[in-house]
Amino acid sequence: MNNDNNKKIRKIQSFVKRSGRLTEGQKYGLNELWPDFGIEPQTEQFINFDVVFKKSQPVILEIGFGNGDSLLEMAINEPHHNFLGIEVYEAGVGRLINEAYKHQLTNLKIMKEDAVEVLKNNISNDSLSGFQLYFADPWHKKKHHKRRIVQTEFMDLISSKLINGSFVHMATDWEDYAQHMMTVLEPHPHFKNTLSAHTYSLRPERRPITKFERRGERLGHGVWDLLFNCEK
Repeated sequence: MNNDNNKKIRKIQSFVKRSGRLTEGQKYGLNELWPDFGIEPQTEQFINFDVVFKKSQPVILEIGFGNGDSLLEMAINEPHHNFLGIEVYEAGVGRLINEAYKHQLTNLKIMKEDAVEVLKNNISNDSLSGFQLYFADPWHKKKHHKRRIVQTEFMDLISSKLINGSFVHMATDWEDYAQHMMTVLEPHPHFKNTLSAHTYSLRPERRPITKFERRGERLGHGVWDLLFNCEK
């Protein structure tokens, strides 16, 4: 295994495990349907995407999918892509699995793990065709900025897992975090803005608008999309 990028990641947790009462449907998804949609990581063993997915096709990784609405819609709309979603929020995981089952999706798999650990230990280099991060925790207090997942060390790790020519798509409704993301991505040697320097993208049609985002729009909140290509 290539550990050069793995060693750089600082052990600062960028997420909080939210607990709460699960609905019967969410429990059913987490327990009964998990074998069909869930992936359990094996220590120091790479996931063989050609085995876990029904079809061998490009794999897109999304970290922190929340309740899973947008990831579900993407998987439905893009049957030519395989999607791997990583989330620690159990209610969201259970809900997404239930919905995936209803739609009989074979191009969506889910992991309920720390995404950084999965990237370090279970995803091989040059294996992903895209990376998505939508509305990640902005950790808006300045003293908590170090907890933001988008840091140079993290993007070093992401770049090692991406195929040359693949994409990175991030979105946030916090302007300060959008500026932070741009500051991290633009100087990185392996990422290039699909637009001109310091320019945010319009929301691509393939990224669904979530209920959370629509509520923010009604309240006058802005949303910033960043679209970059991986060039190695």
